[in-house]
Amino acid sequence: MDNSGKTEEFYEKLKVQLYDTALWPTEYLYKFIVLTDGSGVNHIEALFDNLGAVITTTESKNGKYTSVSINVRMKNPEEVIAKYKSIAENVEGVISL
Repeated sequence: MDNSGKTEEFYEKLKVQLYDTALWPTEYLYKFIVLTDGSGVNHIEALFDNLGAVITTTESKNGKYTSVSINVRMKNPEEVIAKYKSIAENVEGVISL
């Protein structure tokens, strides 16, 4: 499992940055890009179901890609990272921004 090219070192650094820059729990903004013609958007939405997330999608100009922005209250950086890993493992071809 490669988590879309992200390493444990990357996630450890992200965790430190998140602890340094926010008071937890806090609102966190996830951004992803997926192919429009796949099921990526639906998979992402399902993984944030019942969390009170505000999800917005925008298709690219040519319609090939869709950006997905999710604003959701997270308890701590570990929860943020767990969600990134879950998306990477369950959504084919996703790009995390």
